[in-house]
Amino acid sequence: MEMIEKLSLAGIVPVIKVEDAADAVPLCKALSDGGLPVAEITFRSDAAEEAIKRVHAELPDVILGAGTVLTKDQVDRAVAAGATYIVSPGLNPEIVRYCQEKNVPIVPGTANPSDIEVALSLGLKTVKFFPAEPLGGLKLIKAMAAPYGGVTFLPTGGVNEQNLNEYLSFPKIVACGGSWMVPADAVSTKDWKRIEELTRSAVNKMLGLEIRHVGVNSGSVEQAHKDAEMFSKLLGWPLDEHQNATFVGAGFEVMKIPFRGTHGHIAVACNSIKRARWHMERRGFVFDDSSAIMKDGKLRAIYLKDEIAGFAVHLLQK
Repeated sequence: MEMIEKLSLAGIVPVIKVEDAADAVPLCKALSDGGLPVAEITFRSDAAEEAIKRVHAELPDVILGAGTVLTKDQVDRAVAAGATYIVSPGLNPEIVRYCQEKNVPIVPGTANPSDIEVALSLGLKTVKFFPAEPLGGLKLIKAMAAPYGGVTFLPTGGVNEQNLNEYLSFPKIVACGGSWMVPADAVSTKDWKRIEELTRSAVNKMLGLEIRHVGVNSGSVEQAHKDAEMFSKLLGWPLDEHQNATFVGAGFEVMKIPFRGTHGHIAVACNSIKRARWHMERRGFVFDDSSAIMKDGKLRAIYLKDEIAGFAVHLLQK
């Protein structure tokens, strides 16, 4: 899988500064346990190279990048230590070409249209936008994306849990970099549990999972009418008749015909099916590709392969 695609599916790239290389593995394990097996370890400390080396050796599943890379020597040291991609705060054509010669993916920083033109001349399609919020945030990214339709962005700098989904809702943004789930005081006190909890909160916010409706397998048209009327009477929600089901408000879909699931199905809405699927597959769940529902060329729904408690479960694009 292409590196940018991996980062896109993860959605968030934790940007971390490690002062003590011994902290790198427990820190990255906390990120991974919280749902983000991704880390951009920056060369803003002397411990960066050793930190990358240790994470690469002990946590091979972590998508590991090196950030704040400014020199060819740092590129060499980062790659030798185990970094699989390079990130720089600015756009240095010499460093970009050097990475390209070594077939190492690089996401250089850009701040304006001139930077993007240089990036395009170097054959790049994805750039970092840094520092995102001080430069104008999503508003400026949208303005720059208009004339450069083939360019995608990875904004970093001022992105946090509150504005994360606003950024990710723009299709030209592949992922967001940030350090809010790795506060310096948590690292200094080795509070890995707090980092795990902050990471899990960030992932939950990004995915936006919520139960949209519950499908009930009533077994027959007659029983479906009775069940739907009882739900409506109980909750005061209106009935909405369809050919194969009756909706009770937006919360229940009472099936008139046999359908998926022993008892019924549960629709879980999310901000991005592709991203939610990737995160759920990391949790051990398997999806049924034959169940995918497409609309206007976009994936709108897909079911898990196995039932849970007698219910089929599907993701639903918000």
